[in-house]
Amino acid sequence: MNAATASGQGRVDAPLAGRQALITGGGSGIGLACATALTAAGAVVTVLGRREARLRQAVAEGAAHGFVTADITAAPLPELPACDLLVNAAGAAESAPFLRSDAALWQSMLAVNLLGAAAVIRAVLPGMLAAGHGRIVNIASTAALRGYPYVTAYVAAKHGLLGLTRALALEVAGQGVTVNAVCPGFTETALLAGSIERIMARTGRSEAAARAELTRHNPQGRLVQPAEVAAAVLFLCLPEAAAVNGAAIPVAGGEA
Repeated sequence: MNAATASGQGRVDAPLAGRQALITGGGSGIGLACATALTAAGAVVTVLGRREARLRQAVAEGAAHGFVTADITAAPLPELPACDLLVNAAGAAESAPFLRSDAALWQSMLAVNLLGAAAVIRAVLPGMLAAGHGRIVNIASTAALRGYPYVTAYVAAKHGLLGLTRALALEVAGQGVTVNAVCPGFTETALLAGSIERIMARTGRSEAAARAELTRHNPQGRLVQPAEVAAAVLFLCLPEAAAVNGAAIPVAGGEA
């Protein structure tokens, strides 16, 4: 921490000054938006992901201060930097009817959306507990709150991530660490673009029709923007959010 960072601790325009943040999936989509938001709030952000070029670009563009190239589904994980703030934004979605969802698909969805997040938490939580301060924010999904057809494994994994969030929040309550989930609806990311392509290929619909199939879930009739998800994450990382623990905050335009 340099003198300039230290002197910024507690400034209104830099409420996270001096805090170290680690963001998985930080090279693109929601993870990159979270990195941008936390950096703007004064945190020293490290982004983690599999694609080094994207991580380097995030640092070059000022969204983060450093990066770690790693696959959260691999064991063992590399040594991770100590952090005050952890955002588990890495995720993936694959679609198939339940009877065509084989063991490999199930394992893939569980590994990246649930088990990988748990592995990263295990790596950084001891340091948070020792420091008496920490914020863990898991990017779940509205799929953690309800069901969707043809993505059974993904929905099950995201339900598991929310269960992890709620259980761990109770374990660490009173020790200065909070654990919460943000549950976006369909969000304008590269991951969603892949879903649109699959809908087009499977149904023969146009891109506009495929997008309409997804936006119809949102009562506002639109896709969520990554920066809107990042704003909820930023709130949960602020000192003023210390009483929010074990919550699942939907960012979905009112989708039930």
